[in-house]
Order: sequence, then C-alpha cells, then structure tokens
Amino acid sequence: MNAEEVRAKSDDELTAALGELKKEQFNLRFQQATGQLENSRRIREVRRDIARVKTIIGQRRTTEGAV
Repeated sequence: MNAEEVRAKSDDELTAALGELKKEQFNLRFQQATGQLENSRRIREVRRDIARVKTIIGQRRTTEGAV
C-alpha cells in the first residue's frame, strides 16, 4: 500500500484499514513468537502501512481543524 492509495481512501475506509492492519500485525507477531512466521519482511511492511495510514489521518484532522 503506497501513499497515493491511502490518500484515495475515505476516512471510514482508513479507519477500517487501520483496524485490519493492527490485527494483521498482532497475528504476525504471534506467528513470530511461535516460530511459524514464514515471511519476516511482512512485519516491517505492515508497520510502515500503519504509519502511513496514521499519518494521513493526522494530516486530515489538522487540515479540518485549520479551516
């Protein structure tokens, strides 16, 4: 998920995506702890996707507050 894809989503879609990403992050951490994780790179990707979504949500909130 790149920044353009994130910006194209509505606020509700971003909130839903954030929830799903956090669930995926939990599952990946659980798999890593039990030794079942196959792709450790995915943890990093999900963490960065979460940061992207949170950044866009924050930017939108500051933009709404400034207007």
